[in-house]
Amino acid sequence: MTDHTQGAIGLDEAVRRLDHAIARLEVRMGALSSQAEGANGGLFDEDRAQLAAALDASRGRERELEVAGQAASAALGGAIAELRTALAEAE
Repeated sequence: MTDHTQGAIGLDEAVRRLDHAIARLEVRMGALSSQAEGANGGLFDEDRAQLAAALDASRGRERELEVAGQAASAALGGAIAELRTALAEAE
């Protein structure tokens, strides 16, 4: 065999090994990608559930604040009426 023939055989072997390594890498990347997508889906579902629970709690708190605001408004209205009455009597 000539040096040229041996070089071609060595190059062919190197190309074959590179192709094989690339194929293994593609398989591994596909597996990791699938695994990551599955994990992210679970995280998104968990985040969505936590956000829904937080939204429900916020809506409940909003209703409580509305009731408290109405009670405070009524109390202030009563206090203003009493002050007007007291001022009117003082004149």
